[in-house]
Amino acid sequence: MNRLATLLGGSTPVVLDGGMGTLLQDNGLDGGGAGELWNVDRPEVIRACHEAYASAGARLLTTNTFGGTRPRLQMHGLEDRVHELNAAAASIAREVADAHGVLVAGDLGPTGELLVPLGTMTADEAQELFEEQLRGLAAGGIDVVLIETMSDLGEALAAVAAARSVVPDLPVVATLSFDTNLRTMMGVRPGEAVATLAGAGVDAVGANCGRGPAEMATIAAQLADARPEGLLLVAQSNAGLPQVVGDHFEYDASPADMAEHARALHGLGIDLIGGCCGSTPEHVAAMSAAVGG
Repeated sequence: MNRLATLLGGSTPVVLDGGMGTLLQDNGLDGGGAGELWNVDRPEVIRACHEAYASAGARLLTTNTFGGTRPRLQMHGLEDRVHELNAAAASIAREVADAHGVLVAGDLGPTGELLVPLGTMTADEAQELFEEQLRGLAAGGIDVVLIETMSDLGEALAAVAAARSVVPDLPVVATLSFDTNLRTMMGVRPGEAVATLAGAGVDAVGANCGRGPAEMATIAAQLADARPEGLLLVAQSNAGLPQVVGDHFEYDASPADMAEHARALHGLGIDLIGGCCGSTPEHVAAMSAAVGG
């Protein structure tokens, strides 16, 4: 039995949340700042973001830990605070999730390092980095492991192995970004991702980020074509593409556009539907109303 399907009660589609970085930037986060630091320095902002998504209909709240591995935090001089920042993020999301009767997904993003032979990091080293992050997330009380925006299947599998080691009983979701001619930056196709990650025992596989709803629908169809029995599928598109408006960027897909996109994804058989960069609680509310998730 699929562990995530059991946890969700078997009903799909399930609406996920949307972009966190977008909301933090709206609240004043500098483009080069560490959003993870706000888990302890400005927890009220993180709490409000989760609250807005939960109120919009999201049934999984994603922890503010996309850059929560040691190499990513090291860029900001925060490498000695991995456990603290991840545990704090999970605790904030847990508090809001419990108030709304929803779940918490512990977010693991790419380390920013390349695995051998293209880089110097080994799969074992990558697994250790994800294990360190997961120990903090587990301490804060997550329900699901979300491995997201991956381009290298080797790194994704290292994260899966870390989840199996640290939180073996939790469901695992893994999404890649197919933003280079319907492949990841490392050349992985959607069907290949489904086959490899399903074979590794992941509960849900899919795509996030990318180049907007139209391309995501094409990717979703390829995911569905490759789906083995029992696997859940995920799609979290950006809210279109960023456009320069005055002194800032705005994404060009409206809440109504994303609602239409959610209906299309549901028609393709996608089980978990959410947003990524540029998406807001308004987008998620429209998507939730559209698919009843």
